[in-house]
This record gives sequence, C-alpha cells and structure tokens, in this order.
Amino acid sequence: MNHAFKKKAAALLGAVMALSSIPFTAADVSAEDSNVIYTTDFEDGDVSQFTNRGGDDTTELSASTEYAVSGSTSLCASGRTESWNGPAFRLDDKCEAGTQYYISAKVRGQWYSSITVSYQYSDSSGEPHYVNLANCNGSDWQTVKDLKVSFSEDVTDVFVYFEGGSDNIYLDDFSVVEAPTIPIETDIASLKQVYGDYFKIGCATTTMELSPKSTKNLILKHFNSITLGNELKPDALLNQTATQELGSETDVVISLASARTILNFCKANNMAVRGHVLVWHSQTPDWFFKKGYKADGDWVDKDTMLKRMENYIKAVFTAVKEEYPTINFYAWDVVNEAWTDSGTPRQGGEQGQSGSENSAWVKVFGDNSFIKYAFQYARKYAPDGCKLYYNDYNEYMTGKMEAILKMADELKADNLIDGIGMQSHLDVRQGNDAFPSVQMYENAVKAYTATGLDVQVTEMDATIPQNQKSDANFKSQAQYYSDIMDVLAKYSKNISAVVFWGTTDDQSWRASQYPLLFNADYTAKPCFYSIIDGITPSTATEPTTTSTTTTTTTTETTIGSTPAVLLGDVNVDNVVDISDVIMLARYVAEDKEIKVTAAGLKNADLNADGKYTAADTTAIIKIIAKL
Repeated sequence: MNHAFKKKAAALLGAVMALSSIPFTAADVSAEDSNVIYTTDFEDGDVSQFTNRGGDDTTELSASTEYAVSGSTSLCASGRTESWNGPAFRLDDKCEAGTQYYISAKVRGQWYSSITVSYQYSDSSGEPHYVNLANCNGSDWQTVKDLKVSFSEDVTDVFVYFEGGSDNIYLDDFSVVEAPTIPIETDIASLKQVYGDYFKIGCATTTMELSPKSTKNLILKHFNSITLGNELKPDALLNQTATQELGSETDVVISLASARTILNFCKANNMAVRGHVLVWHSQTPDWFFKKGYKADGDWVDKDTMLKRMENYIKAVFTAVKEEYPTINFYAWDVVNEAWTDSGTPRQGGEQGQSGSENSAWVKVFGDNSFIKYAFQYARKYAPDGCKLYYNDYNEYMTGKMEAILKMADELKADNLIDGIGMQSHLDVRQGNDAFPSVQMYENAVKAYTATGLDVQVTEMDATIPQNQKSDANFKSQAQYYSDIMDVLAKYSKNISAVVFWGTTDDQSWRASQYPLLFNADYTAKPCFYSIIDGITPSTATEPTTTSTTTTTTTTETTIGSTPAVLLGDVNVDNVVDISDVIMLARYVAEDKEIKVTAAGLKNADLNADGKYTAADTTAIIKIIAKL
C-alpha cells in the first residue's frame, strides 16, 4: 500500500492560505497562548492553594528560600512520613469537565530523589483512582511541561500532586493552563468505513483520555468499538470494603462506577464494547484470594476460590446487563495472559508490587486449571451475543502459541470459547527490522484462524525506537503497519475485530515510542495513510449516534434531512473552521476520496454562483478570520 499525496489540492490550499496570510495549523498553538487558570512562582509566599496529600501526618507546606528557580522562594513540603505525602493542587474547583489542561512545574528533592507527578480522581461511587503522569529523577530541579490532564462530568476530587522519595519536596513555577481545542482532521478517510467490509475497527481508551472533546470526535469518526483500558479490570471493579462488610467468604461486591464515563459515552453513541478482562494475574488485588478479603490474610482453598470466581463473574455480567442493556457487549476477554512465552503456567504467588509476573490464580489452583472454570462461568452468565475470548501477548512465540492452541481446542470441544485474542504489541526496530517479522506474525494468524475459532486483534500498536522520532523511522513504521494489516485483511473471514491500544501517541502506555496512528495533535501519521491506501472503503452505513457530548461529525454522515444553511460549513459539523477549507480545497482539486454531502455543497457555495472554486475557499478563510 502506497499513499498517494494529493498534490493538486495541496497546491490550491497553499495558494489560498498564502493569499490570506492567516496561520491555521494546530501546531501553531502552544500552551503559552492558552487561557491561564492558575500560575505561581511562590514569591508572594502564598501556598494556600495547595493541600497536604496525607491527611493528618506531620507534613507541612510552607514558602521556603532554601531552593528556588525563579526569584528566591519555592513551596516546600517538609516533615513527610510516607512517600505518597506531598503537595496537591485541586483541579475540579477551578477547571471545567470535558476540557483538557496542561500542567507545568519545576520540582526537586532535598537531595537526590525520584519524584512522581500524579493525578487523582474519585469515581461516581467515591472510589479513588490514580494515574502517574511523569517521573523526575535527579539532585537538581527537574522540569515537567504541558502534562495533559482532563476529567469528566461524573468524577470528583480531582487533584494533581507530587510524591516520592523520603525527604523534602520543593515546587516552583507551577501553572495550569487550558489547552487549545484542536480540531480533528475531518477530511481524511474514516478507518471504520474503510474496513467496514473486513472487521470492526476499535480503540482502547481510559476515563481521563476520553475527556477532551477532540478525543471523542476522533473516536466517533474512526472507530466502531471501544475497549476500556483499565476500568473493567478486576482492581477497578472489586470493592474490598463492601465485600468485607457482607461477612461472606464467597460473595463479592463489584461496582461499575469507574467505568461509567466510558460506558455512558458508548451508550449515547451506539458504540460496541469489547470487555477486558475478567480473570487475570495482574491488576487483581491479592485480598481477593485471601481469607477475610485481607491482603495479609491466609490463602483460601480451591473450592472457596471457585465460588468467589463464579460470584464475581456473575456480578460483572449481571451489572452490565441491568445497567447498560442497550450497549452491544460483543466480546469479552475471559482469561488474559495465563501462559508464559515458553508455554508453561505462571509462577504462583502474590502480585505485591505492580508489574509482578506472579499469579495468585496459580497459587490457589496449583496450575492453569482455573481457566476452564472461568469460561464455564462466563458462558453461564454472559450477555446474549457476547462472545468469549482467551487473550495474550507474544502470541506468536512458539511455546506460548502451542499452549494456547491446545487449550483452545479443549475449550472449543466443550463449547466454552468463541475466539482467541491476539494482543499484537509489535515493535519496529532500527531500519526495516521488526519483531515479530511479518511472516512470523502471519504464521500465528494462520494457526489461530485454523482452529475454526474467531480471532480478534485486541491491543495493536507498533513502536519505533525510543525517543527517535524521525521521518525514516515513521516510514518504516508505516510499511510495517501496512504489511501487518495486509495479513489481517487476507484472513479477514476469520477475524471480526482489530483494536488499536489507545488513541494518540502521547496517551499510549508506550508514548516514548510513538506506537499509534495519530499524533498528539490528532493529526494522522504516515502509518494511518499506509493502512488505508489500496483498501476499498465499505459502503456500509454506521448506526445513527445520539451523542450530545460533541458537535463534530464525520464526512461520511448520511445526507438524510437537509439542515439549515451555515455558509462555510462544508463538512456539516455546525462549525466553520480550517477543516472546511481543507475539505473544499481537496474537493475543488477533484480529490476522489473526498465526499461532500448535498448540504455541504450548499454551504460551500458562498458566492451563490453554483460553482465551487478557490474563491469559495478564500471566502471561508475570511469568515474564520472575521474579515
């Protein structure tokens, strides 16, 4: 697949914009140009807008002249008794929900220290959630700039805070500014429509990632499936306090509170949901496997854990069926990452610190026999039409692949499994080297589809070398993505969904390696164009959405009823902006990929001469510039 650049449209648009002398690119807008919500260098000695994160411990926040960046004063958090104590700044009493903000600051410890900038919010049930934004290591001032934060309408107690180390934390030059609202590219092809005859095209997102309007618009344009990045994982669903209060050793309490922001968005926009995940060694609290639901308790026996597992799975599926009956939960990962790369079960043990490879499931059961029980319970309680999957990474490694295939055949024989999820976290190395190779990946796809089970690509991303952002690396990434998508299109009769793990590079869990299709400013990368070129777009229409959270629609919107005329609104999104100029310029240049609706053409004819020329694009620019 080779992307053919539309030179004629580019030339026309360049000439028009040159004549008007008006800059329009999102890259021209910086945090400094945005609305300042709060800023301080602490020179006035006022630290009252910050609170101690730690409650009644001995931490004291004060103005200090011991260290400073600008001027002579900084904020000092002294007397800290825990690493998570430190200065916190509340956002939800100063900022608006659904809007993105940039956090910038300079921070240091008293000596060498590792300080983390973090973000906290409470969901609709009051349960707190935490996100690490940046790590600062060193013995001098460290700078964090334009860290993106946002929150939705149904969360409270939103803070950005500074933690880590054991000595004093010093903070200076702190600011919160409103980020510019960046319009997405509405004139490019829609992924979900391009691949409409092949498979669903989805993305993963989190509550904070989804908050900005631009992210919502990007998802609505390109994707028809959403996977909740963290909010349906066991640690987000299980409620320890409520479970302990029941006084039962087998009944558990779950809550969808952490998932509501995303599920409400999916409900409002008729978006299908891929559930992730019920049974997993990671992000499952140790207390779930202990007597009295206490993290330091003794391990329960197998029979007790089976009852807990069944009640937990039943509770999750009952909740989604009762609270979100109109959402199409079309797939759910029942078990995730149970096999090592060599094809053996994981080592049994506590999760303990985040990132542990131990499995509490193996600790209780002694092996991977828990997998079959999980699928039995899932089959018993899953919503109608929800298919059940085993999901794993490094799924192309021989040992793991053989173990998955053997397990899948056994589960299939008992009608317990519907499909296999290939996570597909891929890597493009220096030059054209990549792992896995395209052939190695195709061998895995061929093996999994040969089982007769459905296959879904569940967490796709493809990295370039860390912090090596270059045209050459992006070109290699584009070619690799193109080759991988060619493989998936080849086997598409047995593949029902391809899901990318995130929306924009900066929000990815591998952000420093730029693994996704869209840049931080929502513009499409070369790898986006490489996977749509050569694919014949589907003629299928998407279900009508009912969202009230966004005003932008895609260029594929059906004509339907004719809206009132809004001169200049070529893409009919009720806003006149640079995306309309670009769309009309490409239409005038006879770009066959651009489809303008009848309503859009009516809006585009600004001089009412029945023609569409550069004069109309110039007229739109004048509207935007208020000339």
